[in-house]
Amino acid sequence: MATLVRRAASRFVGNYCKNRSFVYSLFDQSAYGRRRHLTPSVDRNVPFTTSTKKRASPTDPLLRIIETEIGYAEKADDYDRVEETPSGFPFKMEDKPGGKIVTLTREYEGETVKVEVHMTNLVTGDKEDDEDDEEEAENEEDEDEDKPEKPKQSNVPLLVTLSKKAGPSLEFRCTAFPDKIVIKDMWVTFPDDPSKDELAYEGPSFRVLDEKLRKAFHRYIEIRGIKPSMINFLHEYMINKDSREHLLWLKSLKNFVKS
Repeated sequence: MATLVRRAASRFVGNYCKNRSFVYSLFDQSAYGRRRHLTPSVDRNVPFTTSTKKRASPTDPLLRIIETEIGYAEKADDYDRVEETPSGFPFKMEDKPGGKIVTLTREYEGETVKVEVHMTNLVTGDKEDDEDDEEEAENEEDEDEDKPEKPKQSNVPLLVTLSKKAGPSLEFRCTAFPDKIVIKDMWVTFPDDPSKDELAYEGPSFRVLDEKLRKAFHRYIEIRGIKPSMINFLHEYMINKDSREHLLWLKSLKNFVKS
C-alpha cells in the first residue's frame, strides 16, 4: 500500500513539474514576442548620422559689424528728424531718397532759379579730421597754387543756375556759411546749344573781378532768394539727410551681404 502511494505521488509531482515547465515556456515565448514587438526596427542600410552645428559663413563677421553700425545709426537723433521749412521760404524743395543733393526751384520775374544743395562740409574740430583736411589742402595747393585757403567753418556747397525761356544761363558756384554766401566761380552756359559750352570763353576768375562787380553779383543772387537767412535751415536739413542716406546705405550693404 505504501508503495502504491509513493508511485502515485511520484507521477503527480512529475506531471506537475512538466505542466509548470510548459506554462513557463509559453510565458517566456509570449514575453519575448512582446519584447520583439516593442523594440523599434533599425534599417541597417541607412548610414548612422549625428546632428552637427551649422558651419559659420565667412560673411557672418561682416554682417554682424554692419548690423551693429545700423544700430548706432538708428539711435542717432537726427536721421528721422524733420526740419520745419521757415516761413517765407520761396523755393519748392525736391529731395529724392538715395541722392546726394536737394534741388530748390522757383520762378522770379520770368526767370527760373534752380539751386542744387550738396551735402554739408562739416568742420568738427577733431584733430584727426583736421590733419586729413590739411593734407588734402596741401595736395590741392600742389595742383593749383591760386586756389583759396580751405574753409575753417562748416558750409553748404551750392550750384545756382539762373535761366530764361531762351538764350544763355548764368551759373554760380557758391559756398554758404552760417552768416554769408560766397561766390566762388561764375559761368555763362548755353543749355540750348551744348556745343557752345565746349568752346565758350568762361571769363576770368570771379576773385579777380572788380570788388564793385563782385558785390553787385552777390546782390543779384540775393534778391532771387539766395541769402544767408535760408542757410541755417539748409545746413540742418542736409545734416539730417546725410544721416538718413547713411542709414539707407548701410541697409543696402546688409541686404547685399545677406543675400
